[in-house]
Amino acid sequence: MSESPAATPQLLRRVSAGAVLEFLRTTAVVTVSEIMEATGLTRATAIAVCEDLKERGWIRELENQRAFGGYQKGRPARRFELNERAGCVLGMDVGVSKATVVVSDLRGNILGRSTQPFAEAEISAAERVSVIDRTALSALQNAGASPDSVLAVSAGIAAPVDRHGDVLQAQHFWGLFDVGLKAALRDRRGWTVLLENDANLAALGERWQGSAAGVDDVVVILAGERLGAGVVDGGRLLHGSRGGAGELAFLEYVQGVGDTYGIASVARAWAAEALAGGARTSLRELAAGGAEAEHVFAAAAGGDAVALEILDRLADRMARVIGAVATMLNPELVVIAGAVANSAGVLLEPIARKLKEFTVTPPRVAVSPLGDSVVTLGAVRAALDHVEKNSLDLQLAVSAE
Repeated sequence: MSESPAATPQLLRRVSAGAVLEFLRTTAVVTVSEIMEATGLTRATAIAVCEDLKERGWIRELENQRAFGGYQKGRPARRFELNERAGCVLGMDVGVSKATVVVSDLRGNILGRSTQPFAEAEISAAERVSVIDRTALSALQNAGASPDSVLAVSAGIAAPVDRHGDVLQAQHFWGLFDVGLKAALRDRRGWTVLLENDANLAALGERWQGSAAGVDDVVVILAGERLGAGVVDGGRLLHGSRGGAGELAFLEYVQGVGDTYGIASVARAWAAEALAGGARTSLRELAAGGAEAEHVFAAAAGGDAVALEILDRLADRMARVIGAVATMLNPELVVIAGAVANSAGVLLEPIARKLKEFTVTPPRVAVSPLGDSVVTLGAVRAALDHVEKNSLDLQLAVSAE
């Protein structure tokens, strides 16, 4: 059993600085007393940390003002705020067909975004890195930010990643994402890159700004083209020994499921089967170029019998998936996430109705409000956590004004 690192003065300074920055990220102007209450620091430590962070450019001290211009006894309270534009972080969602990059300030506000496609799935590692790099530079330009201001990058990929940031290459598909991104962007731009599984980042994003806010036991399922899950247990993101926690390949052996295709791909396939079979359905008019999941949901809302049958089959399939996950992990909440979540709310009632057939510990089920931004938001959160934890080691390109 490994021992915890000794609580040296240097380590305590890091922890204290990170706690203060985390508090300031979520608040506006604060006093030393409010910092003490939120972080548990003593007054002397809180003041010392604020002085250090101010000198380094992370925070600003505001001029003291008497409340309402009236008389008050004693020295007015010192007030501080985060210098949110002291630097920025990048959140990346690197898929098979495209890369999306967002730029965030130190409060988590999205300043810029860019998406660029890969020419094909099997392009070389160097070509894939070049597309990701161009996408990042485009997002920075859209945000009006300099590459020198980037303090950390977090990138989500569709492959298992262990807690050290190494990709599990047990499958050819997963190996497509092991392109040496960390070393490449460090060499090109001097950036620190944190590599993570995309579903794990979705779980972080969902707990930060989505349906799982405040929930410590949650599974977030990316349910678009393929099914993958991020697992948070007791408030802690699970990786497993090699990054495989949350992988859903076992669904191949679950009766009534049989594979890991997601809602979007299954709805598309079942709609195509119905259309090819000559079924009378409004899907023909709604989707002349081929029916997608959102067309099926729209047709079902209009009472279309074919679409309603597909909806029922989708609900049964997802109830089996969630039931299997709930039996093994016993989460309080399961969130259906990804771009398909924008229209998947119609599945919630039938899933909940069927779920008791497949598990004795049925969780609450919700859809994510974050759409296709869930991975990049989680990446931003991971990058901000890294910045706050390592603030005393980072050199800001622009000091506080």
